[in-house]
Amino acid sequence: MNIQIICIGKLKEKYWTDAIKEYSKRLSRFCTLEIVELKESLLPANASPADEEKVKFEEGKEILKAIKDGTYVITLEIKGKSLSSEELAQKIDDLGIMGRSNVAFVIGGSLGLSPEVSKRSDFKLSFSRMTFPHQMMRVILLEQIYRSFKINRHEAYHK
Repeated sequence: MNIQIICIGKLKEKYWTDAIKEYSKRLSRFCTLEIVELKESLLPANASPADEEKVKFEEGKEILKAIKDGTYVITLEIKGKSLSSEELAQKIDDLGIMGRSNVAFVIGGSLGLSPEVSKRSDFKLSFSRMTFPHQMMRVILLEQIYRSFKINRHEAYHK
C-alpha cells in the first residue's frame, strides 16, 4: 500500500521530526510512505474573515495539486466521522482489498481545510472534536496508521 500524508507547514522542532522519523521507519515494513509538506500561506496581522478564507483557498489549491490521480483521499476534519483504532485498521484493510492501494491523508493548516479539499475527500475522519496543533496531529496520525497495520497483522502492539 502507498500512503501519502499531505500537510501544510514544515516541522521545525526536533521532538516532532524525531517522532516522524521513528514512525516512518516502523511503517516501512508495511507500506510506502510519502510525506508532502506544503508551504503555509501567510496570514496578515489582524486578518479579516475574507483574509482567512483566501489563505484556506490558497492552501487548498496546493493540497489538491499534491493529490495523485486515482488516490483515495481521507481528510482530517473535526466534523468528520470518529473511528476507533480497530475501525481505522478495518478501513485501511478494506481499501487494500478493494484495490485502493494509493491512500492520501490530508491535514490542513491552522485554519483548517478549504471547502474544495473537503469536497474532494472520499472519507472525512475526525480524531476528536477538539483542535490539535497540526504538527502534533501528524505524529498522532502516523502512530494510528502504524497501529492499524499491526492490528491487521495480528501483531502485538495494540492493547
